[in-house]
This record gives sequence, C-alpha cells and structure tokens, in this order.
Amino acid sequence: MDKLWAPWRIKYITSTKKQKSCIFCQAAKLKNKHYVVFKTKHSVVLLNIFPYNNGHLMVCPIRHIKDLTALKQEETLDLFDSLKTSQLLLQKTLRPEGFNIGINLSKSAGAGITGHMHIHIVPRWRGDTNFMPVIGETKIISQSLKELLKLLKDAYKKSDKNI
Repeated sequence: MDKLWAPWRIKYITSTKKQKSCIFCQAAKLKNKHYVVFKTKHSVVLLNIFPYNNGHLMVCPIRHIKDLTALKQEETLDLFDSLKTSQLLLQKTLRPEGFNIGINLSKSAGAGITGHMHIHIVPRWRGDTNFMPVIGETKIISQSLKELLKLLKDAYKKSDKNI
C-alpha cells in the first residue's frame, strides 16, 4: 500500500478544542502570517491549511462580518479585486484548467467558519477527481503549503498587484 504524506492535517484531525479567536481576524492582523499570501486595505488572502485541492485559497474581508450584505461598497470592490488577483496568481503559478469559486454563508450552507464570511477559490485540473477519494477515501495534495506559499508570495511581489 502506498502512503500519502500530509502532516499539516494532523492538527485538524486531532483537534478537540474550539478555536478561541477567528482565524481570518488573526490573518488580517498577520498573527498567522505564515499562511497569508497578501493583504490589502480591506481584504486578506490566505492558504486554506486543510485544502480540497492544491492552491486552495480563501479571500475574506478584514472586517469581521458574517454576511455578504454587510459589506460596504469599498469592501466589496476590494474583496473582489483580491479574488481576481488570487485567480490570476494561481493561473500564473499553478496553471489550472479551471476554478471552483464559492461562498458558504451559514452552517446549513456548508460553512465551517460561520462568523467571518470568506470566499473559497480552488484551482482544478482535468482528472484531479479520480478513484482515490472515491475508493480509497484519500485526497492527494501534491505540494507542501510552505512551498506553495513561497511561490504565490514571490509571484505577488513580482506583479504589479493587478497582475
């Protein structure tokens, strides 16, 4: 049997305590700066440390709000500009064939973190959903978070921030 190495997931798997503070607010304050790709005036973009696929990013407003309707106009523009920049960064660095982009608002809609709205952007490739998740109940992530973060940050620094 082949073994797949994904050591960053063990924290999530073994965690029994609730998160005391919001991970997105921590990211906005750069307290968990190791996973922040970039930050703007109203938004922060960070790696999902429990990704569905390689390159899975989350784009969120800096202000702690739970619903899209609570965004001010300048926050909305900044948030979607950050989403666009994120997609372009992923296109440049990982060259995916497509994207899933989604917002889950509330627990019943599938949100894992309900108090701070965020947008998921997941790069996709033909064949990235194969027999492994179905038969083996295993998802393969082909790149370490540390390596991916460096790649994305370097691309962001080299860009004109509007890619």
